Amino acid sequence: VIGYGSVRKAELTSSVSSVKSDDFVKGSVRDAGQLLQGKVAGLAVSSPSGNPADEVQILLRGNTSIYNRDQSPLIIIDGVPGGSLSSIAPEDIESFDVLKDGSAAAIYGTRGTNGVILVTTKRAQERGPLLVEYNGYVSTQTILKQMDFLDAEDYRRLIREGNATLQDIGYSTDFLDEITQTPVSHMHNLTFSSGSENTSIISNINYNYQEGIFLRSDISRLKTRLDVTHKLLDGKITANAALYGDLTKYFAGGGNVPGFVYDYGYSFNTYTYRQALIRNPTEPIKNADGTWYENVGKFQYQNPVTMLEESDGENKERELRLVGSLVYEPIEGLRGKILASTTLWDQFRGYSESKQHISNTRDGMNGYASVGTSSRNTNLLDLTVDYTKILDDHRVVLLGGYSYQDFFNEGFWQNNYDFPTDAYSYHNISQGNALQDGLAGMGSYKNSSKLIGFFARVNYGFNDKYLLMASVRREGSSKFGENYQWGTFPSVSVGWRISNESFMQNVSLLNDLKLRFGYGVTGTEPSSSYLSLTRLAYSSRMYYNGEWVQTLVPASNPNPDLRWEKKEEINIGLDVAILNNRISSSIDVYRRRTVDLLWNYNVPVPPNLYSNILANVGQIDNTGLEALLQIVPVRTSNLEWISGITYSTNTNELVSLTNELYETTTDYFNEGYTGDPIQTYTHRVQVGEPIGNFYGYKSLDLDDNGRWILEAEDGTPLADYFARTEDDKHVLGNGLPKHYLNFNNTVRYKNFDLTVSMRGAFGFQILNFQRMFYENPTITYNMLETAFDPVYGKQLLDASQEYTSYYIEDGDYWKIQNVVLGYNHQFKQNSFIKQARIYASGLNMFTFTGYKGIDPEVSILGLSPGNDNRDKYPTTRVWTFGVNLNF
Repeated sequence: VIGYGSVRKAELTSSVSSVKSDDFVKGSVRDAGQLLQGKVAGLAVSSPSGNPADEVQILLRGNTSIYNRDQSPLIIIDGVPGGSLSSIAPEDIESFDVLKDGSAAAIYGTRGTNGVILVTTKRAQERGPLLVEYNGYVSTQTILKQMDFLDAEDYRRLIREGNATLQDIGYSTDFLDEITQTPVSHMHNLTFSSGSENTSIISNINYNYQEGIFLRSDISRLKTRLDVTHKLLDGKITANAALYGDLTKYFAGGGNVPGFVYDYGYSFNTYTYRQALIRNPTEPIKNADGTWYENVGKFQYQNPVTMLEESDGENKERELRLVGSLVYEPIEGLRGKILASTTLWDQFRGYSESKQHISNTRDGMNGYASVGTSSRNTNLLDLTVDYTKILDDHRVVLLGGYSYQDFFNEGFWQNNYDFPTDAYSYHNISQGNALQDGLAGMGSYKNSSKLIGFFARVNYGFNDKYLLMASVRREGSSKFGENYQWGTFPSVSVGWRISNESFMQNVSLLNDLKLRFGYGVTGTEPSSSYLSLTRLAYSSRMYYNGEWVQTLVPASNPNPDLRWEKKEEINIGLDVAILNNRISSSIDVYRRRTVDLLWNYNVPVPPNLYSNILANVGQIDNTGLEALLQIVPVRTSNLEWISGITYSTNTNELVSLTNELYETTTDYFNEGYTGDPIQTYTHRVQVGEPIGNFYGYKSLDLDDNGRWILEAEDGTPLADYFARTEDDKHVLGNGLPKHYLNFNNTVRYKNFDLTVSMRGAFGFQILNFQRMFYENPTITYNMLETAFDPVYGKQLLDASQEYTSYYIEDGDYWKIQNVVLGYNHQFKQNSFIKQARIYASGLNMFTFTGYKGIDPEVSILGLSPGNDNRDKYPTTRVWTFGVNLNF
């Protein structure tokens, strides 16, 4: 499948990877994106969090922007763009097709820079009786690895040895154990499919309940799909209507914060996890009188059990997508299609804290609550006409089309506190006294945007040897400036099937040899609407003529030249197949150049109204190589072994940040944040350097006082620890892996099958936040056992927490990611059950690494990759037992 159509693999001239359902990751997966983990060269699919409500991270061919932080590929579900992989049931997907290079993705214009993932759901049988399929599983999970913190006996031993910073309260409590559980998750998927001469129908119902390793970190998802296809006028007209539904609920561990002017809601509050780690293990959970034990004198120190038990909340998300299409084929080879869809998404989130919560016992809130709503509406209309003509050795496919899409977003939130009772939770928010005192918070928003595109494509093949695909898209966006409302995105790719040349006919060993070359231009829109306009905002109040007046101030400068980030990509590929296709391989080499980077530049006031402006300046280069090797070492009537290896590497460089109109005062900016009490940035993005560089003090040793000996700007040891400055910081590593390797194997013996998938990442570093904060014997909170190990084998650290190179580690890892053992049974023809399969699987089974943290698989998105944050929901090992039944 390619954009607005499909081609035979033999005719493909761009870099496109297809993954069928048989090759998906098996077992309990968080969302559909996890099905692709380790399956496509150049597509990094990461699961850095164990939270069942978190989506996986997807990055294709490196980082291409410094302004647009979400660089996930465009998702297109059954021809409708802009969807989410979490909105479709993994069990309802037939295949993925990943458009990797610019020549393949350019047909999608301003949304194709990060690649395109085309999702095809399962189709109904055209003719036949009712078929019913049931898939179900039950799973559980364990924390992949736990860091070794001091327990109560360790406290007492260290106190006996003379440690004056620790305090024995007299209890023995495992606070992490108090907030964790042995989770049990289950999934049930039911599919009905039937077809007659002119009508086919398929319906899918999927319910998935996932419990997390922490209490109250569960999520339930109910997904439905109904798809009906009917043919008219002797098959010349094909009408299709589809309805997709998604209802998701999960615990809300936090909400709107008093004093903040924006709204946010999230699932499990990982700050609870931090509190369980740093809690004094000799403290009780409750006092003797049954009240919660708190130590309000310590900064950022809360009872983690109280945080769960004395809060209430829920996030509810609903999505409804209606899709209709009409295809008319008046003559052979000519086809016109109308596709229309509307997608409605809304979320309600509520959160409350009781009078027994620490927000009251410490901060005097006396009960707190917040509520918020958000909604999105997206409408799409696609009109396409394609014509296919085969004349002797010539094959031509022409495509032309028009696309219209609009987006509407709005939301509201409010908070309040000081309630007369806890009975209301967040359901009677007006009763808080803070509202009457003018201290409650509230806000709302609304925005919209439009995309309009005209596109055309030609596919040409001569004698099945010489192949050409060329396309162009002319697209306009309301997010662009007045002078650049429209952009043009061309592409061209060619292929030469060398194996079909006459001089290759006697090479019996060779089945296919194809050389490909592609060039394409894609774009990226600004992330928000109205950024090219002069915007005003209400600010603080001023006292004028005896009353307080709301002031109106500029919020942005106009930029009529604001436009899309433009990526120009060249891709060269080679496809080879030998020995009756028992061995096949693909190799792609690419260079991506992103120009007109969006960035906020400081400008003088006056003459400008505002102190910065969003403008198109700068350039990023990405180069890389991808390789796929597919082997069938054994193939007999009873035994088959299929093995696949994928490898990819990518390097990037920020080439520039200035032009003749806009210049920065420096050639760098800082990213990432450590949090309290260190409070500094972790990364530096600098011209001439790759994105993802850690930047900080390089530690060389400890002095006799137990303080760091740091490397000075000139590379010599810094004589005075307290004399360090910003100039003494250095590049300490990079958080983006340079190499990815995946190794997938499937063995089938008679009715049994075994799948083992392995993957690894190499050539990158990780900043271990837990070591940086808790591997320090001077802190007054709980700490790691290794805090009392001699640093550099010399002596104990005697300095406050600090970000240095000592806490940056190599992150190389190799994982046995997915192991599946299954048994298939075919029943007799007249049996009620026609086919059955049972299986057991393990996900995230074993990790081989030198990294000392929980899991070296950390965040790869944004401009501060490689930060293994201390509050991160720990990753887990998942065990699944499942059954598939066909009736």
